[in-house]
Amino acid sequence: MVPTTVVDVKRLPQHVAIIMDGNGRWAKSKKKPRLFGHKVGADSVRDIVEIARKIDIKVLTLYAFSSENWDRPVQEVSGLMSILKRYLESELPRMLNNGIRLMSIGDRNRLPDGVRKTLENVIDKTSGNSELILNLALSYGGRDEIVRAMKNLSRECVAGKRSVESITSEVVSSYLDTADLPDPDLLIRTGGEFRLSNFMLWQVSYAEVYFTDIMWPEFRKDEFLGALSEFQSRERRFGRTGDQLHSE
Repeated sequence: MVPTTVVDVKRLPQHVAIIMDGNGRWAKSKKKPRLFGHKVGADSVRDIVEIARKIDIKVLTLYAFSSENWDRPVQEVSGLMSILKRYLESELPRMLNNGIRLMSIGDRNRLPDGVRKTLENVIDKTSGNSELILNLALSYGGRDEIVRAMKNLSRECVAGKRSVESITSEVVSSYLDTADLPDPDLLIRTGGEFRLSNFMLWQVSYAEVYFTDIMWPEFRKDEFLGALSEFQSRERRFGRTGDQLHSE
């Protein structure tokens, strides 16, 4: 049963993005290896996807692996890729049964072949689903995304397919990895850090930002609903005044 007493399901953000931080530090606090934290973190992913689907969030973007994460120790990167592959394989039936469509943003070509093929297989098999879009940011960096978009846009201008004067913010958005998605309404970061870490730099311009000290392995349904409740307590003005909003 959906806990409607916690949040107003009629005023939910359409798109929630999450920086899932704190797996390694949480594991260290338990005197466990860092990969243990990542494995438990996968359980949090399952919980958050489930509640997002139940209360009818339309898009959930999870920062799963950044372009900078490739610089981590080889053993940890390999372990993370194995966890990702197992997650995708095990969750495919659940995605199909619950109408969840998988998408990804980032440089997919940098992923190991087996992980990339599994990812593309799940994306293909769930492409007809429409209840929830689960968007994984993999090998993703906001600056890298913008640079790739600008290169493609520049090529079209040089080829005479587009004029410089025709470039608007909407046009730029259409060249980003998230071209087919609405911008996030709410950005959540777990783990007690207060930065964007190169995540969706263009798209979160007007997102409400929610920081929590809770480490990702302990961020579950109640914590997610708490973030949504906080979102609903805020007034989103998009550059206008409160008086303007209330007069509409």
